[in-house]
Amino acid sequence: MNKKEHFTKAIKEHEGLIYKVTFLYTDSLQDREDLYQEIVFQLWKSYDSFKEFSKLSTWMYRVAMNTAIYHLKKSQRNIGTTSIDPMVERITEQQDHSEEEKLQLLHDQIQQLNLLEKGIILLFLEGKSHEEIAEIIGITKTNVGTKISRIKKKLKSRLTKN
Repeated sequence: MNKKEHFTKAIKEHEGLIYKVTFLYTDSLQDREDLYQEIVFQLWKSYDSFKEFSKLSTWMYRVAMNTAIYHLKKSQRNIGTTSIDPMVERITEQQDHSEEEKLQLLHDQIQQLNLLEKGIILLFLEGKSHEEIAEIIGITKTNVGTKISRIKKKLKSRLTKN
């Protein structure tokens, strides 16, 4: 397999993580599509630099999140709340109304976190280990634990007020 085929296969296998990052850091379909393209472009540009010191998905998360943060800072957009994507809406329709309200409230509170906190909580909710999060974000494992604890407290505090 050549480089292009390897890259295409990697994107297809891990495109879900790209979509998760775009949904977290954008608030419109057009912005998501633009960010998706920018992330894929940045992954392609840096594909030769991937040396397999980490898992491919870890490296892709790091590139995707750094691209998203850079894209937001560059465009100087304010991050507002976003609507829950259609797939999540379909899932919540099957659950009772109170669960839907709880999910929306949690989503709204996550949207109010700063860029770093959003990234950390996304990875945490994805089930990534503290080691993986540290590698993706570029902070120590201990710092990840501390930040997750603080984010949980912040969210719990905000959610209990509502």
